[in-house]
Amino acid sequence: MTHPFLDLPPLGAERFAAIEDGVARLLDTRQDVLITQGEALLPLEGAIRAAAGPGTVALNVITGPYGQTFGDWLRDAGATVHDLCVPFHTAVTAEQIREAFAEHPEIDFVSLVHAEAATGNTNPVAEIGEAVRAQGALFYLDAVASVGAEPVLPDAWGVDLCVIGAQKAMGGPAGVSAISVSERAWARMAANPNAPRRSYLSLLDWKERWIDGGRKALPHAPAQLEMLALEACLERIESAGLQTVMDRHRSAALAARAGAVALGGGLEPYVYQEREAAPVATTLRVPSGVVASDLVARALATDPALPLAAGGGALAKEMIRVNHYGPDATRDAVRDSLAALGAALTEQGVPVDPAAARRAVEDAWR
Repeated sequence: MTHPFLDLPPLGAERFAAIEDGVARLLDTRQDVLITQGEALLPLEGAIRAAAGPGTVALNVITGPYGQTFGDWLRDAGATVHDLCVPFHTAVTAEQIREAFAEHPEIDFVSLVHAEAATGNTNPVAEIGEAVRAQGALFYLDAVASVGAEPVLPDAWGVDLCVIGAQKAMGGPAGVSAISVSERAWARMAANPNAPRRSYLSLLDWKERWIDGGRKALPHAPAQLEMLALEACLERIESAGLQTVMDRHRSAALAARAGAVALGGGLEPYVYQEREAAPVATTLRVPSGVVASDLVARALATDPALPLAAGGGALAKEMIRVNHYGPDATRDAVRDSLAALGAALTEQGVPVDPAAARRAVEDAWR
């Protein structure tokens, strides 16, 4: 008996290359695009280990947990690292980047997360890119959470290494990712004797065996299901129109923020400024005396499918995430999530106004 998930025809080099071309269109880039056969941590780590080494002086911007991870990788690769730590309830500014360059003019590598789904903030990459270009540094960007929810433009912003994943705003699987690579970045990798080779982390292996060969023969068998799912994501976004998809995410973010404020009960946006709030997820600070993880557990007891989560680590006590991305970037998902949180707060004796929250969601969405 045939099975639609198992009995698949081979995925050849031509189709693989066509899917890469779809990613390039999504990013509006002329850079080389590689689809990497794993979750986005694969190209995120691979790019740092390929482009950074003992001679690298890096500015690592920390606006959430992934920035902390990038600093660890950079140090492990032998780079000298200057961390720029920003409170997680806000975003970094281009002026802060320029001040770091003035203090450490030897910086030649900048690592940044575009949108931090874990903390709900988003950084002004276009403005930061101007500062990085003026410094002449290599620019590495994690756009995994932002792609599909807000513009991601490596060429226009001067990003040399831009990593994306399909599992958030693109509405796809977690097991496939992609990276766009500038000529400057390839040159930096080629000059790095410590860049991974003959390794699953090696981007240079893929360049030499795949890109330099004209994308005619795949180095190994592709992850078929994930590749087909990524292709479907790209087709769905192209069919709807990227701007339409981004508008839907922005509407969800505005509705979640407005609805939470109207709900009351001490629930408030974790990211102070609306302009610094990511369209992919809205983070909320719980009122004093309420534990965020307990509140989320109560809310999910009514509907386990709601896109709600408590913050990670130390944030589990104080932060809630409404993950309105991909298929959950809808008015219903936002409205139902806030209704469940309101019911859970009521159970704990916290007065809320569910009707006001519903009205605020509707008004903000319109």
